[in-house]
Amino acid sequence: MRGLAAIAALGIAVVLTAGCARHHGEGMTYGHHDDMDAATDRGMKEVGGLIDKTVKDPDRAARAKGLVHDIIDEAKQSYTQHREFHRKLYELNGNYDATPEEFMKILDESNNTSMRSGAKILGLRFKLKEQLTREEWQALTDEMKKYADRYRKDYERR
Repeated sequence: MRGLAAIAALGIAVVLTAGCARHHGEGMTYGHHDDMDAATDRGMKEVGGLIDKTVKDPDRAARAKGLVHDIIDEAKQSYTQHREFHRKLYELNGNYDATPEEFMKILDESNNTSMRSGAKILGLRFKLKEQLTREEWQALTDEMKKYADRYRKDYERR
């Protein structure tokens, strides 16, 4: 489970570093999308370096990089969906006549979408693990934890 947490934290760290300077309620603007893409690209390059450092077989390293890319893409998509559900809640909140059922419908959709995304990331995590030896997995997840901790500390200082 430690490996999943590190990978999920990495994906979330990469995605959130692009958005942490923006106000939570704002829509996805073109500039924000560019920020997220730049952060994702930086994160993928750093993770690619970590994989190259820990996985010596070039074929397995390439497959591992592809899976990490898929994980980050899913985390990015999940983040975008989460923002959209929040936008819907903010919009509904402005409607004086909104019913509790309307709020619950959005919350249910948000939770179900989050669970599907989490399940997909979990499946990708196991595919990634299958590409690596126990020692490579340990080394990679240790390095990813350091990477994610660095972003967490940067975020907490803001």
